[in-house]
Amino acid sequence: MSSPTLDAPALESLRTALRGPVIAPQDPTYDEARRIYNAMIDRHPAALVRCADAGDVMTAVNHVRDNGLEVAVMGGGHSGPGLCVVDGGVTLDLSPMRWCRVDPVARTAQVGGGTLMGDLDHATAAFGLATPSGIISTTGVGGLTLGGGHGYLTRKYGLTIDNLIAADVVLADGSFVTAGETEHPDLFWALRGGGGNFGVITAFTYRLHPVDTVGVAVTLWPVDHTHEVLTWYRAYLPQASDDVYGFFAEMVVPPAPPFPEELHGRKVCGIVWCWTGALDRLEETFAAVHEAGPPAFHFTAPMPYTTLQSTFDALLPEGLQWYWRGAFFDSIPDEAAEVHRRYGESIPTGQCTMHLYPVDGAAGRVGADETAWNYRNATWSGVFAGIDPDPGNAGLIKRWCTDYWKEMHPYSMGGGYVNFAGADEQADRVRATYPDHYDRLARVKRAYDPYNLFHANQNIRPAQAA
Repeated sequence: MSSPTLDAPALESLRTALRGPVIAPQDPTYDEARRIYNAMIDRHPAALVRCADAGDVMTAVNHVRDNGLEVAVMGGGHSGPGLCVVDGGVTLDLSPMRWCRVDPVARTAQVGGGTLMGDLDHATAAFGLATPSGIISTTGVGGLTLGGGHGYLTRKYGLTIDNLIAADVVLADGSFVTAGETEHPDLFWALRGGGGNFGVITAFTYRLHPVDTVGVAVTLWPVDHTHEVLTWYRAYLPQASDDVYGFFAEMVVPPAPPFPEELHGRKVCGIVWCWTGALDRLEETFAAVHEAGPPAFHFTAPMPYTTLQSTFDALLPEGLQWYWRGAFFDSIPDEAAEVHRRYGESIPTGQCTMHLYPVDGAAGRVGADETAWNYRNATWSGVFAGIDPDPGNAGLIKRWCTDYWKEMHPYSMGGGYVNFAGADEQADRVRATYPDHYDRLARVKRAYDPYNLFHANQNIRPAQAA
């Protein structure tokens, strides 16, 4: 697809047609508008269209298509590889579409395409309800959901896509449809894990579950105990109740509460736990952590679910350098545990980390072909993340991340969570993410976006016509 310049008449035509503002390079707010969560990304769109509603999205899609422009879609701006901004093209910024409507009787929530995870959590918490999502509250619900979505409630209530009831979609031809189990079911299947390939989602409707105060625990061990901790964790978690969730991490202890000063700056391995069972069993449930060896730190407390959801926001604010890669794992053999130990001991800067997020329990009991998510037999979704505030360390953190990922790849299931794909990974990684489902996704792509207008994503090319 060509990418002609958006000249002054075309820009003025777009501004006239829309309710929301159109921000161009000469506008004083341009640099702020094009900035996203990952400061390693520095792209310069020809314009950013802040869509006020679905009508604006339809108009903007028709404009970029008819003028042969590149297009990207921005919800929360958390795309690690920066897929929400495109050099020389048009970014459809959905941030004005940031709203949430909860039906406490039906236990559903409908949200606008620019809504953040924290907005959804806040609105549903008022009714003692929630739906599974991620662990950083500033994440946009759009990218999180379209990739699959996993977090503290996944073992109890499944992935985010397992709780998606419907989606309002603007298609490549500018038309508007609602996709669900009975309307456009093939599109609905593809949206649940297939990424941003199929259109612009202007609203999502989710199923909600009773969630209020949860039990939280954080357990840390010296990093040289990684092998022993993983040996215990790999046996304990898969057989634990669905009420138990715990992601394993390697990290440098931040200089902040609740961590004691003597641990600040030390490399550790640890587990962040969430317990959705009876709170009077919190201490009893996590007493088992001592079986992995004496912890250097162990903290338990009841906590509002919304507080847990935003716990890491301050540690990982907008504006850091990021490079990440992901992989699915169904086991942690001894050899893999040893790789984790070595890379945990060699974390290069204070915010680099590796997480293993559980995706079993309720998520693992959804049928393999019910959604586009192709790894229902996985136990963990791993992310290897190089993070640092200093652009001068970008090469260092990227090398640590890619070397770590490469050494772990032989122990993986082949693919990885699409939302954790790195900026420069090849197209074969997309196919590896959807092995049994890729051809079906390509057919859905052909039906709804035959000319691949929406390709600023982890792209699935349209299948060739028979």
